[in-house]
Amino acid sequence: MITVVKPSTRILSVMYYAREPGKINHMRYDTLAQMLTLGNIRAGNKMIVMETCAGLVLGAMMERMGGFGSIIQLYPGGGPVRAATACFGFPKSFLSGLYEFPLNKVDSLLNGTFSAEMLSSEPKDNASVEESNGTLEEKQTSEQENEDSIAEAPESNHPEEQESMEIVSQDPDYKEPKESGSKKDYIQEKQRRQEEQKKRHLEAAALLSERNADGLIVASRFHPTPLLLSLLDFVAPSRPFVVYCQYKEPLLECYTKLRERGGVINLRLSETWLRNYQVLPDRSHPKLLMSGGGGYLLSGFTVAMDNFKADPSLKSSTSTLESHKTEEPAAKKRKCPESDS
Repeated sequence: MITVVKPSTRILSVMYYAREPGKINHMRYDTLAQMLTLGNIRAGNKMIVMETCAGLVLGAMMERMGGFGSIIQLYPGGGPVRAATACFGFPKSFLSGLYEFPLNKVDSLLNGTFSAEMLSSEPKDNASVEESNGTLEEKQTSEQENEDSIAEAPESNHPEEQESMEIVSQDPDYKEPKESGSKKDYIQEKQRRQEEQKKRHLEAAALLSERNADGLIVASRFHPTPLLLSLLDFVAPSRPFVVYCQYKEPLLECYTKLRERGGVINLRLSETWLRNYQVLPDRSHPKLLMSGGGGYLLSGFTVAMDNFKADPSLKSSTSTLESHKTEEPAAKKRKCPESDS
Protein backbone atom coordinates (compact mmCIF):
# COMPACT_ATOMS: atom_id res chain seq x y z
CA MET A 1 0.00 0.00 0.00
CA ILE A 2 1.40 3.40 -1.06
CA THR A 3 -0.21 6.63 0.09
CA VAL A 4 0.58 9.84 -1.79
CA VAL A 5 0.73 12.72 0.71
CA LYS A 6 0.91 16.41 -0.05
CA PRO A 7 4.37 17.73 0.90
CA SER A 8 4.59 19.96 3.94
CA THR A 9 7.27 21.45 6.16
CA ARG A 10 6.90 18.74 8.78
CA ILE A 11 7.11 15.85 6.29
CA LEU A 12 10.15 17.26 4.48
CA SER A 13 12.00 18.24 7.66
CA VAL A 14 11.47 14.80 9.20
CA MET A 15 12.59 13.14 5.97
CA TYR A 16 15.74 15.26 5.61
CA TYR A 17 16.68 14.84 9.28
CA ALA A 18 16.27 11.07 9.11
CA ARG A 19 18.00 10.45 5.77
CA GLU A 20 20.36 13.34 4.99
CA PRO A 21 20.86 15.52 8.09
CA GLY A 22 24.14 16.91 6.78
CA LYS A 23 22.36 18.76 3.97
CA ILE A 24 20.28 20.75 6.47
CA ASN A 25 23.13 21.30 8.98
CA HIS A 26 21.59 18.72 11.36
CA MET A 27 18.58 20.95 12.00
CA ARG A 28 15.83 19.01 13.76
CA TYR A 29 12.19 19.59 12.88
CA ASP A 30 11.28 21.02 16.28
CA THR A 31 14.17 23.49 15.99
CA LEU A 32 12.80 24.61 12.63
CA ALA A 33 9.38 25.14 14.22
CA GLN A 34 10.99 27.26 16.96
CA MET A 35 12.73 29.36 14.30
CA LEU A 36 9.46 30.09 12.51
CA THR A 37 7.78 31.03 15.79
CA LEU A 38 10.59 33.21 17.17
CA GLY A 39 11.03 34.92 13.80
CA ASN A 40 7.33 35.90 13.67
CA ILE A 41 6.93 34.50 10.15
CA ARG A 42 3.48 35.50 8.89
CA ALA A 43 1.71 36.72 5.77
CA GLY A 44 2.57 40.22 4.59
CA ASN A 45 6.05 40.33 6.11
CA LYS A 46 9.23 41.45 4.40
CA MET A 47 11.80 38.86 5.48
CA ILE A 48 15.52 38.37 4.91
CA VAL A 49 16.87 34.82 4.98
CA MET A 50 20.41 33.51 4.68
CA GLU A 51 20.44 29.71 4.73
CA THR A 52 22.48 26.80 3.41
CA CYS A 53 19.96 24.07 4.30
CA ALA A 54 19.08 23.06 0.73
CA GLY A 55 16.17 25.53 0.74
CA LEU A 56 14.25 23.85 3.57
CA VAL A 57 14.08 26.98 5.74
CA LEU A 58 13.11 29.06 2.71
CA GLY A 59 10.31 26.63 1.80
CA ALA A 60 9.02 26.62 5.38
CA MET A 61 8.87 30.42 5.37
CA MET A 62 7.09 30.51 2.01
CA GLU A 63 4.55 27.95 3.20
CA ARG A 64 3.75 29.94 6.34
CA MET A 65 3.52 33.27 4.49
CA GLY A 66 1.13 31.78 1.94
CA GLY A 67 2.32 33.81 -1.04
CA PHE A 68 1.76 37.21 0.66
CA GLY A 69 4.72 39.45 1.39
CA SER A 70 8.29 39.28 0.14
CA ILE A 71 11.35 37.16 0.96
CA ILE A 72 14.90 38.20 0.08
CA GLN A 73 17.28 35.25 0.02
CA LEU A 74 21.00 35.94 0.31
CA TYR A 75 23.13 33.23 -1.24
CA PRO A 76 26.86 32.45 -1.42
CA GLY A 77 28.54 31.27 -4.59
CA GLY A 78 27.07 31.22 -8.07
CA GLY A 79 23.41 30.81 -7.20
CA PRO A 80 20.91 29.78 -4.54
CA VAL A 81 20.33 26.09 -3.77
CA ARG A 82 16.60 25.30 -3.60
CA ALA A 83 16.39 21.53 -3.81
CA ALA A 84 14.03 21.23 -0.85
CA THR A 85 12.02 24.29 -1.90
CA ALA A 86 11.20 22.63 -5.21
CA CYS A 87 9.74 19.64 -3.33
CA PHE A 88 6.97 21.79 -1.84
CA GLY A 89 5.36 22.29 -5.24
CA PHE A 90 4.52 25.97 -4.76
CA PRO A 91 2.46 27.72 -7.48
CA LYS A 92 3.94 30.52 -9.57
CA SER A 93 2.18 33.15 -7.47
CA PHE A 94 4.38 32.19 -4.51
CA LEU A 95 7.55 32.80 -6.52
CA SER A 96 6.60 36.37 -7.47
CA GLY A 97 7.52 37.61 -3.99
CA LEU A 98 10.81 35.69 -3.81
CA TYR A 99 14.01 37.62 -4.52
CA GLU A 100 17.66 36.61 -4.35
CA PHE A 101 20.77 38.69 -3.86
CA PRO A 102 24.46 37.63 -3.82
CA LEU A 103 26.10 37.68 -0.42
CA ASN A 104 29.37 39.13 -1.72
CA LYS A 105 27.57 42.36 -2.75
CA VAL A 106 26.13 43.11 0.71
CA ASP A 107 29.15 45.18 1.81
CA SER A 108 28.93 47.39 -1.28
CA LEU A 109 25.21 47.85 -0.63
CA LEU A 110 25.92 48.94 2.95
CA ASN A 111 28.68 51.33 1.87
CA GLY A 112 26.53 52.88 -0.87
CA THR A 113 28.88 51.85 -3.69
CA PHE A 114 26.54 49.28 -5.23
CA SER A 115 25.62 49.76 -8.89
CA ALA A 116 23.98 47.78 -11.67
CA GLU A 117 27.34 47.35 -13.43
CA MET A 118 28.55 45.15 -10.57
CA LEU A 119 25.94 42.56 -11.50
CA SER A 120 26.98 42.40 -15.16
CA SER A 121 29.63 39.77 -14.48
CA GLU A 122 27.43 37.58 -12.28
CA PRO A 123 24.93 36.24 -14.85
CA LYS A 124 27.83 34.94 -16.92
CA ASP A 125 29.13 33.08 -13.91
CA ASN A 126 25.67 31.72 -13.21
CA ALA A 127 25.25 30.70 -16.81
CA SER A 128 28.57 28.89 -16.72
CA VAL A 129 27.47 27.19 -13.51
CA GLU A 130 24.21 26.14 -15.15
CA GLU A 131 26.08 24.89 -18.21
CA SER A 132 28.52 22.92 -16.06
CA ASN A 133 25.60 21.46 -14.11
CA GLY A 134 23.94 20.50 -17.36
CA THR A 135 27.07 18.82 -18.70
CA LEU A 136 27.53 16.99 -15.42
CA GLU A 137 23.95 15.75 -15.54
CA GLU A 138 24.40 14.65 -19.16
CA LYS A 139 27.61 12.82 -18.25
CA GLN A 140 25.93 11.12 -15.32
CA THR A 141 22.95 10.04 -17.41
CA SER A 142 25.23 8.78 -20.19
CA GLU A 143 27.32 6.85 -17.66
CA GLN A 144 24.19 5.34 -16.16
CA GLU A 145 22.94 4.35 -19.63
CA ASN A 146 26.29 2.77 -20.44
CA GLU A 147 26.26 0.85 -17.15
CA ASP A 148 22.71 -0.35 -17.81
CA SER A 149 23.63 -1.46 -21.33
CA ILE A 150 26.70 -3.26 -20.02
CA ALA A 151 24.62 -4.97 -17.32
CA GLU A 152 21.94 -6.02 -19.79
CA ALA A 153 24.41 -7.23 -22.42
CA PRO A 154 25.33 -10.57 -20.75
CA GLU A 155 21.67 -11.33 -20.17
CA SER A 156 20.60 -10.84 -23.81
CA ASN A 157 21.40 -13.68 -26.18
CA HIS A 158 20.81 -11.73 -29.42
CA PRO A 159 24.07 -10.51 -31.01
CA GLU A 160 22.19 -8.51 -33.69
CA GLU A 161 20.59 -6.25 -31.02
CA GLN A 162 23.99 -5.68 -29.40
CA GLU A 163 25.54 -4.67 -32.73
CA SER A 164 22.71 -2.21 -33.46
CA MET A 165 23.07 -0.64 -29.97
CA GLU A 166 26.84 -0.23 -30.46
CA ILE A 167 26.32 1.37 -33.89
CA VAL A 168 23.84 3.89 -32.47
CA SER A 169 26.10 4.75 -29.52
CA GLN A 170 29.19 5.13 -31.71
CA ASP A 171 27.46 7.26 -34.36
CA PRO A 172 28.68 10.88 -33.85
CA ASP A 173 25.91 12.39 -36.02
CA TYR A 174 23.17 10.95 -33.83
CA LYS A 175 22.72 14.09 -31.68
CA GLU A 176 23.61 16.71 -34.29
CA PRO A 177 20.09 17.51 -35.61
CA LYS A 178 18.77 18.38 -32.15
CA GLU A 179 21.85 20.39 -31.18
CA SER A 180 22.02 22.40 -34.42
CA GLY A 181 18.30 23.15 -34.36
CA SER A 182 18.09 24.26 -30.74
CA LYS A 183 21.42 26.07 -30.38
CA LYS A 184 20.07 29.50 -31.31
CA ASP A 185 17.03 29.03 -29.13
CA TYR A 186 19.24 28.01 -26.23
CA ILE A 187 21.40 31.15 -26.57
CA GLN A 188 18.33 33.40 -26.73
CA GLU A 189 16.79 31.68 -23.72
CA LYS A 190 20.03 32.06 -21.78
CA GLN A 191 20.21 35.78 -22.55
CA ARG A 192 16.60 36.23 -21.52
CA ARG A 193 17.26 34.48 -18.20
CA GLN A 194 20.31 36.66 -17.59
CA GLU A 195 18.28 39.83 -18.11
CA GLU A 196 15.51 38.59 -15.82
CA GLN A 197 18.02 37.60 -13.14
CA LYS A 198 19.72 41.00 -13.31
CA LYS A 199 16.35 42.73 -13.01
CA ARG A 200 15.41 40.63 -9.97
CA HIS A 201 18.78 41.39 -8.35
CA LEU A 202 18.19 45.12 -8.78
CA GLU A 203 14.72 44.78 -7.26
CA ALA A 204 16.18 42.89 -4.29
CA ALA A 205 18.86 45.59 -3.87
CA ALA A 206 16.13 48.25 -3.83
CA LEU A 207 14.19 46.34 -1.17
CA LEU A 208 17.30 45.88 0.97
CA SER A 209 18.34 49.53 0.66
CA GLU A 210 15.07 50.57 2.31
CA ARG A 211 16.34 48.93 5.53
CA ASN A 212 12.88 48.19 6.87
CA ALA A 213 12.77 44.38 6.88
CA ASP A 214 10.38 42.75 9.34
CA GLY A 215 12.75 39.97 10.38
CA LEU A 216 15.99 38.11 9.77
CA ILE A 217 16.62 34.36 9.67
CA VAL A 218 20.18 32.97 9.50
CA ALA A 219 20.82 29.23 9.25
CA SER A 220 24.08 28.56 7.43
CA ARG A 221 27.26 26.57 7.73
CA PHE A 222 29.30 29.80 7.98
CA HIS A 223 30.22 31.59 11.20
CA PRO A 224 27.15 33.57 12.28
CA THR A 225 28.90 36.63 13.80
CA PRO A 226 29.98 38.53 10.65
CA LEU A 227 26.75 37.58 8.87
CA LEU A 228 24.51 38.83 11.65
CA LEU A 229 26.43 42.04 12.34
CA SER A 230 26.21 43.09 8.69
CA LEU A 231 22.64 41.95 7.99
CA LEU A 232 21.12 43.56 11.10
CA ASP A 233 21.53 46.96 9.41
CA PHE A 234 18.78 46.01 6.96
CA VAL A 235 16.24 45.20 9.70
CA ALA A 236 13.85 47.81 11.07
CA PRO A 237 13.75 48.52 14.83
CA SER A 238 11.58 46.35 17.09
CA ARG A 239 11.83 43.35 14.78
CA PRO A 240 12.90 39.78 15.63
CA PHE A 241 15.95 37.92 14.39
CA VAL A 242 16.88 34.24 14.77
CA VAL A 243 20.25 32.58 14.18
CA TYR A 244 20.70 28.81 14.00
CA CYS A 245 23.95 26.93 14.46
CA GLN A 246 24.73 23.29 15.05
CA TYR A 247 27.19 24.20 17.83
CA LYS A 248 26.80 26.66 20.69
CA GLU A 249 30.35 28.10 20.75
CA PRO A 250 29.89 30.31 17.63
CA LEU A 251 26.58 31.55 19.03
CA LEU A 252 28.24 32.41 22.36
CA GLU A 253 30.76 34.55 20.51
CA CYS A 254 27.94 36.13 18.54
CA TYR A 255 26.09 36.81 21.81
CA THR A 256 29.03 38.73 23.30
CA LYS A 257 29.60 40.73 20.08
CA LEU A 258 25.95 41.78 20.01
CA ARG A 259 26.15 42.86 23.65
CA GLU A 260 29.18 45.02 22.84
CA ARG A 261 27.58 46.46 19.70
CA GLY A 262 24.20 47.32 21.21
CA GLY A 263 20.99 47.88 19.33
CA VAL A 264 19.46 44.55 20.42
CA ILE A 265 17.46 43.42 23.43
CA ASN A 266 16.05 40.19 24.83
CA LEU A 267 18.96 38.08 23.62
CA ARG A 268 18.42 34.41 24.36
CA LEU A 269 20.45 31.33 23.51
CA SER A 270 18.31 28.19 23.66
CA GLU A 271 18.30 24.50 22.80
CA THR A 272 15.14 22.44 22.42
CA TRP A 273 14.85 19.01 24.04
CA LEU A 274 12.85 16.34 22.23
CA ARG A 275 11.73 12.87 23.30
CA ASN A 276 9.35 10.61 21.40
CA TYR A 277 6.68 8.59 23.18
CA GLN A 278 5.10 5.31 22.22
CA VAL A 279 1.33 5.51 22.74
CA LEU A 280 -0.39 2.09 22.72
CA PRO A 281 -3.04 0.47 24.95
CA ASP A 282 -1.34 -0.43 28.25
CA ARG A 283 2.07 0.08 26.63
CA SER A 284 2.59 3.87 26.60
CA HIS A 285 6.09 4.90 27.61
CA PRO A 286 8.90 7.18 26.41
CA LYS A 287 11.17 5.59 23.85
CA LEU A 288 14.59 4.52 25.00
CA LEU A 289 16.41 6.06 22.03
CA MET A 290 16.16 9.82 21.54
CA SER A 291 17.89 12.55 19.60
CA GLY A 292 21.12 13.82 21.10
CA GLY A 293 20.75 17.38 19.86
CA GLY A 294 18.99 19.42 17.22
CA GLY A 295 21.09 22.58 17.19
CA TYR A 296 21.07 25.90 19.05
CA LEU A 297 19.14 29.13 18.47
CA LEU A 298 20.10 32.72 19.24
CA SER A 299 17.11 35.04 19.14
CA GLY A 300 16.43 38.65 20.02
CA PHE A 301 14.85 41.94 18.95
CA THR A 302 16.35 44.99 17.28
CA VAL A 303 16.01 48.47 18.79
CA ALA A 304 16.94 51.93 17.55
CA MET A 305 20.52 52.75 18.48
CA ASP A 306 21.53 55.99 20.25
CA ASN A 307 23.00 58.33 17.60
CA PHE A 308 23.74 61.44 19.69
CA LYS A 309 27.38 61.43 18.67
CA ALA A 310 26.63 61.03 14.98
CA ASP A 311 23.92 63.73 14.74
CA PRO A 312 25.42 67.28 14.91
CA SER A 313 22.02 68.88 15.63
CA LEU A 314 21.90 67.10 18.97
CA LYS A 315 25.30 68.29 20.17
CA SER A 316 23.88 71.49 21.63
CA SER A 317 21.37 69.61 23.76
CA THR A 318 24.04 67.23 24.99
CA SER A 319 26.35 70.15 25.88
CA THR A 320 23.59 71.83 27.89
CA LEU A 321 22.95 68.58 29.70
CA GLU A 322 26.63 68.28 30.53
CA SER A 323 26.71 71.89 31.80
CA HIS A 324 23.73 71.21 34.07
CA LYS A 325 25.52 68.18 35.42
CA THR A 326 28.64 70.20 36.23
CA GLU A 327 26.66 73.02 37.86
CA GLU A 328 24.69 70.65 40.04
CA PRO A 329 25.46 71.41 43.72
CA ALA A 330 26.93 68.82 45.98
CA ALA A 331 24.60 66.84 48.17
CA LYS A 332 23.88 68.54 51.52
CA LYS A 333 25.00 66.77 54.63
CA ARG A 334 22.27 65.98 57.08
CA LYS A 335 22.84 67.66 60.42
CA CYS A 336 22.43 65.46 63.47
CA PRO A 337 20.60 67.14 66.35
CA GLU A 338 22.94 67.87 69.24
CA SER A 339 22.04 66.16 72.47
CA ASP A 340 21.85 68.22 75.67
CA SER A 341 23.64 65.60 77.71
